[in-house]
Formats: sequence, structure tokens, C-alpha cells
Amino acid sequence: MRELWISTRMTVILTVLMGLVYPVVMTAIGRMTFPRQAEGSLIAQGSTIVGSELIGQSFTSAKYFHSRPSAAGNGYDATSSGGSNLGPTSKALIDSVGKRIKDVTESEGVTASQVPVDLVTASGSGLDPDISPAAADLQAARVAKARGVDPDAVRQLIENNTHGRWLGLFGEPGVNVLKLNLALDSLH
Repeated sequence: MRELWISTRMTVILTVLMGLVYPVVMTAIGRMTFPRQAEGSLIAQGSTIVGSELIGQSFTSAKYFHSRPSAAGNGYDATSSGGSNLGPTSKALIDSVGKRIKDVTESEGVTASQVPVDLVTASGSGLDPDISPAAADLQAARVAKARGVDPDAVRQLIENNTHGRWLGLFGEPGVNVLKLNLALDSLH
């Protein structure tokens, strides 16, 4: 009986400490040290929240840069983040990538060999907010033409919105599509 009482007390104590106290303390520390990130790195335009710099969005208009394809739910659904789980020999994956390559070559006026891989494949989470600088450069002419602006101004926006490797070592340079499209909207 003594062991049962000790186990019950330890369960209650650990539940309160690890299930209540620890999350509250960690949340408080996060909000004090990184308030913007703790709230989801939200991007506002005026007083309206237009998205998060951490979660991709679908852009389909010719006037905007297009994001990387998403395999999350119905597209960029943060509640069902995840890849497609299709392997490299999957006919469904091969067909979908082939269709995306065809779509990109038609919309951008390039050959299949010029299409960056991140414009035709989804990320592991399906929520990647970034594209490669090469993917942004490929879309610059279409966006400039659709908006009637100087292509050099669009390329300058890409350069201004390209982030480098973290600490100069980790990851690859990227362009946040939402931030780039918001900067594009501010050109006019």
C-alpha cells in the first residue's frame, strides 16, 4: 500500500510540474526573449495579419511569385503538415512532378532543364515559405510583365529579400515568398 501511495503522489507532482509549471515557464521565457517568434512570426499589413513568415501560402496570379508546391492537406494546411510519402519510383509522384514541370515551362517560357527543383517538388513539411533565389529569378520576367514594371526593379526586390545561410554555414539561401510579394505590392 505504501508503494501505491508514493506512486500516486509522484504522478500528481510530476503531472503538475511537467504538465503545468514547465509549459507556463517556458512560454513566459519565450514571450519575454523572443516575443515576435513566440507569437508565430506573423506578418501584418497595416492592422491586418496577412500570414506568417514560417508557413507558405498559395499564390496563383501571374502578378505574384509562386510558392513551392505543398503536400499538406489541401495545400499549405498547417493542421495537416507533412509530405506526400511518395517514393522516387512512385508513378503518382513522377506524374505530378511531370505536370508541374509542364505548367512551369508554359507559364515561364523556359525549358524543363531550366526549372529549379523547388518549383516542382513539395518540401517535407508541405509548408515551406521559401523558394530558392533561382526559382525567384525564373519568375521575375513573368511578374514584371504582368505588373508592367521594370524587370530590374523586380530582380532588385529578389536580391533585397534573399536571406543567406544561417551563421553563414547552415542551410541554403532562400527567398520568403510572402515577404517578396508584399514588397512587390509596395512598388506601386
